[in-house]
Amino acid sequence: MWMTHAKLLASVVFWGGTWISGRHLAQAMGPFSAAFLRFAVASAFLLFLTRRVHGKIPLPARRDLPGLAFLGLTGVFGYNAFFFAGLQTVPASRAALIVAAIPTVVSLYSGLTRSERFGPARLCGIALSFCGAVTVLSRGDPLALLQGGISAGDLCILGCVACWAAYTLAGRAVMVRVTPLAAVTWSCLFGGAFLFPPALLGGLWADVAEAGAANWLHLIFLGIMATGYGFFWYYEGIQRIGASRAGIYINLVPVVAVLLGVFALDETVGPPVLLGGAMVLAGVWLAQRPKAA
Repeated sequence: MWMTHAKLLASVVFWGGTWISGRHLAQAMGPFSAAFLRFAVASAFLLFLTRRVHGKIPLPARRDLPGLAFLGLTGVFGYNAFFFAGLQTVPASRAALIVAAIPTVVSLYSGLTRSERFGPARLCGIALSFCGAVTVLSRGDPLALLQGGISAGDLCILGCVACWAAYTLAGRAVMVRVTPLAAVTWSCLFGGAFLFPPALLGGLWADVAEAGAANWLHLIFLGIMATGYGFFWYYEGIQRIGASRAGIYINLVPVVAVLLGVFALDETVGPPVLLGGAMVLAGVWLAQRPKAA
């Protein structure tokens, strides 16, 4: 079991780095171009990895195609379109703190759909996490949201939260019959297919022609390490220890992202954002504790 936790921890470190690479690519090319190229690299690597692990590339059963397509639509197409669009204007560290609310959203949805009774600790954790997200979004002034609203970039990052929560919950059902590696591979293939048309319309070939060595290094990191290994190990963790326990590791992603944002991108993180981030993480901890159910 220790290997499962080590892989989940490694996935978290890779995903913390995605905010840095994503921020760089968001300034260099269109969001759909960046998303498609990321998953073109990821799909090629995953097909190679799947063949090496399974000895062949297993074709999904017809009954599993809708579920795999849904994973591609949410975790690949939707999440990454929002991801790269949001990072055009939102600092990597701030965006990562907003996304830290994902485990709470997963916990809330799981409880509501399974008719689970929420204990006081879980209710407090969910409320604290969402208050923290509001604090980050408003930079410490919630009334500002009522006056000026939420920026388009912030809305995109919130879209990431919704898409990844759906991806996590749907993945648990799909993996009843499909291995984690096959589920990730086929969801990436579906998602890449969904991303290709808007990428073409968004100037894909021009972005490819203008991409420098640094851009390709970021794409390779996102495709192979963060997507190939990160998604595979995360889904493997969901299968072995459950969605809620595996989802707890996502709490560390904003910590890694904030540290990398400060040191690699010279981003500044003010006290309100740090306070809101701490509230999000504390709320997630409360909501995810076994005794909180």
